[in-house]
Amino acid sequence: MEEMILILDCGSQYTQLIARRVRELNIYCEIHPYNKVPELGSNIKGVIISGGPSSVLDKDAPVLDLEKIKNQKPLLGVCYGAQYLAHHFGGEVAPSNTREYGRANLEFVNTESDLLKDIPKDSQVWMSHGDSIKSVAPNYTIIASTKDVKVAAFKIENENTYGIQFHPEVYHSKDGLTLLKNFVVGICDCNQNWTPASFVEDSVQALKEKIGGDKVVLGLSGGVDSTVTAVLLSKAIGEQLHCIFVNNGVLRKNEFELVLDQYKEMGLNIKGVDSSDKFLDALEGISDPETKRKIIGKSFIEVFDEEASAIKDVVWLAQGTIYPDIIESVSVNGPSATIKSHHNVGGLPDFMKLKIVEPMNTLFKDEVRRVGRSMGIDEELLGRHPFPGPGLAIRILGEITKEKVRILQEVDHVFISGLKEHGLYDDVWQAGAMLLPVQSVGVMGDERTYESVVALRAVESTDGMTADWVHLPYDFLAEISNKIINRVKGVNRVVYDISSKPPATIEWE
Repeated sequence: MEEMILILDCGSQYTQLIARRVRELNIYCEIHPYNKVPELGSNIKGVIISGGPSSVLDKDAPVLDLEKIKNQKPLLGVCYGAQYLAHHFGGEVAPSNTREYGRANLEFVNTESDLLKDIPKDSQVWMSHGDSIKSVAPNYTIIASTKDVKVAAFKIENENTYGIQFHPEVYHSKDGLTLLKNFVVGICDCNQNWTPASFVEDSVQALKEKIGGDKVVLGLSGGVDSTVTAVLLSKAIGEQLHCIFVNNGVLRKNEFELVLDQYKEMGLNIKGVDSSDKFLDALEGISDPETKRKIIGKSFIEVFDEEASAIKDVVWLAQGTIYPDIIESVSVNGPSATIKSHHNVGGLPDFMKLKIVEPMNTLFKDEVRRVGRSMGIDEELLGRHPFPGPGLAIRILGEITKEKVRILQEVDHVFISGLKEHGLYDDVWQAGAMLLPVQSVGVMGDERTYESVVALRAVESTDGMTADWVHLPYDFLAEISNKIINRVKGVNRVVYDISSKPPATIEWE
């Protein structure tokens, strides 16, 4: 079995960041809720307990079963994890006089400690806690302090058990990656051999064994996750993979033809299905955004089921599920209340009795791109901005018509092409245009016009959970606005959305 680091999640907003930092070191790790610890096989080389919003003094604070971990495996407690190790094993934790939040510097560092090797005195760290460790048990050694926090880090004598009050995983802890490397490489003795190339090699072999000679069906969206999933499966099982790419009538301009051609050039066994009329007919007269989503989802399932049923003896359904989706569904706070039903083919009816295969479900988005790169997938596909499953239907506010779709496709094409031509596309996480249910007065030549308003949106983000509007150059915005008004019949006014998320969302519906 592949060696790994186990991360026990106590609810910290930074837990996924710990995992990403460990994986940057080419070491595989998994996040599990603190109360759902998996079997501790020999492949688990060490354990990290995350921070969390609770106080160890709370009646309902997370309680961990460490009987088979502490003094059995190398163990690192971060923030809440450190306070737990202090509080439950002979030390004292109490509320801080002032909340310790933000940058601090280590005034004392035991450089002989394996955990703090190559970390200098005065190293900047990031604190985020309301309690402090006031004292530790006699067999605990303090190995780092700041001006205000005496017990910033400790080690238990004769054990590879450590605790730190700060967050090494965040950018503001300048030597945080060094500390994590000291733990996972130096103390846990992990080999740094988990790379995109090794992931592909291992996955191809595992998929061959799992699927055998069975047929697999996959709904492609044109996005990064489903594309990389398709290429990996194709590498493993070739023509046994049947890909279906559906035109729902609300894709970007020429997207169906362009992406279909790209997929065919990549050697994928793919069928393009133009069902745009079916979708647009079903959407006619519908203004409510949630109803639009449900209609598109239902129509997609009907088309996909029909096409999949036409392929004889299909056994497996492949999906481009990635690791954040999995983490969210087993969160310590319970499954997310919001189901992203438009992301993959998720929500297929019970009568499609297919087994599920999700080869990307251990990867973060940036890792999916690196795996795709290692398999030679074109950068244009890997670098594509996220695009909502319901497409332009939720960027047309109000009811959908073929004419509105045409207008928005043209506007979007001018905007996205402009970003690429000006070298701005890769600086933006997601961009698009919204057709507003608003008409305004304008003048073209000597004639008065009364036409539609469009809003342009461009945001920067890492995961879409938060986002800030991009400060695109004024000259660029002026040029794009001029092109849209001159080239797209039906539009006479362009505005730019300068709202951040939160409080606004990225999409308008």
